[in-house]
Amino acid sequence: MATMTAVAFVGLGAMGGRMARRLVDAGYQVTVWNRTAARCEPLVALGAQAAESPAAAAARADVTITMVSDPAALWEVSEGPEGIAAGIDHSATLIEMSTIGPAGVTRLATMLPDGVVVLDAPVLGSVSEAEAGDLGIFVGGPPESVERWRPLLSTLGSPRRVGPTGAGAAAKLTANLTLLGVLGVLGEAIALAQGMGLSREATFEVLSATPLGAQAERRRDAIETGSFPPRFALSLARKDADLILDAAAAAGVDMGLSRAARDWLVEAEAAGLGDQDYTAVLAHITGND
Repeated sequence: MATMTAVAFVGLGAMGGRMARRLVDAGYQVTVWNRTAARCEPLVALGAQAAESPAAAAARADVTITMVSDPAALWEVSEGPEGIAAGIDHSATLIEMSTIGPAGVTRLATMLPDGVVVLDAPVLGSVSEAEAGDLGIFVGGPPESVERWRPLLSTLGSPRRVGPTGAGAAAKLTANLTLLGVLGVLGEAIALAQGMGLSREATFEVLSATPLGAQAERRRDAIETGSFPPRFALSLARKDADLILDAAAAAGVDMGLSRAARDWLVEAEAAGLGDQDYTAVLAHITGND
């Protein structure tokens, strides 16, 4: 299937560039586009083709994949005379792999020509998982379309269908809520122990006996050294927290803990930590930023 399938890949950031590389290496005919054209060059050297616009990339493809930072970036590459919607064939498939929320998936589907199948397939994991093809992939869409593109998605990770179109986006927000919430609770637990005079060693000994034990151990070195190498930018985590609260409001679900977790991210971003890893929120919560 790989050598017969033409793929357009739009968005070659830290995640997208690695994902597109895996498709090139697997033998797919890949056409790439990125706002910063220089990011196309390493892939072109490996056999991909560069397109002059998202529309031109999509026009050559059986399936177009988008992997961009946020909804605004997706509208930028999708709308207008140079956007994906202007070039994609009515018989093609679009696989949206960014984190944009269910409302974003609905908007995207309405702007595409009739006949285009939309799968939303956001990913769980960061750059190392993208490079290794170990991403978790939550897929929403018609069962037959999900099965058609399962071999392609399996090149990138482990796809699991979670429901109709839009369900993948819903699943990703649900997963990210747990990640952001756990960091908030962990940070506050450490701050409380610190405020009450517990030693750092005693604090982590206590946490090891709780449901937060694994997370505390995983984050301990970063907390103690104050070094948070970027894998997933804090500013993007704050964006995801916004999407979570927007989706909750649309669903009529009260999210007190999620609002608090978002507030910590907003404060940390305002303190200048937006470009650091999202776990740097722990430094802000504990007063060590």
